[in-house]
Amino acid sequence: MRQSDAVLARLKALHPRVIDLSLDRIARLLADLGHPERALPPVIHVAGTNGKGSLIAFLKAILEAACLRVHVYTSPHLVRFSERIVVAGAEIEEERLAAVLEECDLVNAGRSITFFEITTAAAFLAFSRSAADVTLLETGLGGRLDATNLIDRPLLTAITPISLDHRSFLGSTVREIAGEKAGILKPGVRCVVGAQTRDAADVIAVRAAEVGAPLLRQDREWSVRGAPQGVIYECSGRALQLPHPALPGRHQIDNAGAAIACARSLTGIDIDNDALARGLREAAWPARLQHLEGGRLRALLPPDWELWLDGGHNPAAGAALAVQAHLWRDRPLFVVFGMLDSKDPVGFLVPLAPYVERLVAVEIPSEPGSMSARMGIEAGEVVGIVADAATSIEGALEALARDCAAPARVLICGSLHLAGAALAANAFGSNLH
Repeated sequence: MRQSDAVLARLKALHPRVIDLSLDRIARLLADLGHPERALPPVIHVAGTNGKGSLIAFLKAILEAACLRVHVYTSPHLVRFSERIVVAGAEIEEERLAAVLEECDLVNAGRSITFFEITTAAAFLAFSRSAADVTLLETGLGGRLDATNLIDRPLLTAITPISLDHRSFLGSTVREIAGEKAGILKPGVRCVVGAQTRDAADVIAVRAAEVGAPLLRQDREWSVRGAPQGVIYECSGRALQLPHPALPGRHQIDNAGAAIACARSLTGIDIDNDALARGLREAAWPARLQHLEGGRLRALLPPDWELWLDGGHNPAAGAALAVQAHLWRDRPLFVVFGMLDSKDPVGFLVPLAPYVERLVAVEIPSEPGSMSARMGIEAGEVVGIVADAATSIEGALEALARDCAAPARVLICGSLHLAGAALAANAFGSNLH
């Protein structure tokens, strides 16, 4: 066991609830630590339901193509906790991670605090002690009361598409959830806004007017569309031709467009078109419609099959995958499906149902909050997908390979936790970023 694993296990016991949205506890800890959040390089703060990580992946690649050093904070992780904290372009080293976690634990002195809050403080501490040009900060949940929302004056904010998710914490309607996400808006700080439903857009606009935050909205102040040679980004009446994004899927064109809008809106930071193009070509973000072309799981399938992986876990993510599935009609599509029991499996599967020939439900390994395989079967049957179960991801792939002779495509999906387990089982490489 790594030293940081022992500290992380101890930190999980400091608060009885996994999620308890508040700013009081982390504000107290950051003050006791000497306010590391005030010593960060300029911050780009990102909220939204879907696409936050992909936007950050594109933006990180663009900034690094412009020879800038970038801190990145994202969640959750897939295989290793250290994936969440990228210091000046590199995943935090084990010794440094253990040290900042221990320091936060010592200063917190056993007081109640959530795991996400104290680990966010540790990330701020690590970032404050290393030189960089920009900090990319992803909200963990919501925005208004998220632990990352202690940054008083970010350089820029961004809100990706908002849809129904985490309803027990953020609200039961898109308007309520949008109100929480819009809590990251700050007076005088520009916000890049991805495509939104009318309800979400209205809520964001009202909040922006209240605080005096200028908005740069998709399909109003800027737009992006796919083209045969790549993507076309338009702003202020000018069109820019750029290469196809490295991340596959129609929804990634929108995420790439939002990253371009962010890059072109940074006060005091010059990003040229070459950096935009390189960033789009070089961006990497695991478990977002990722093609697994090798590894132990891939070896369980015939050579002429394809294996794909996606961590999307809400109805909007299911709809985005359905757009891709529509393009995949050249061969049968099988789904290995697992999800947390707090999610909406039917809502996720409804848009995918017309394209899926068979679903194999699995429980997420080592995840107490996993939906049972039986629940996965029931959700599949509700939407009209032939469904059965397996006791493991490996077992699901072996069953599919045994039962179908024709070349097929397999998609492992339903949860970032399942995606992380799949990457670990596939002997995932060391570089997540």
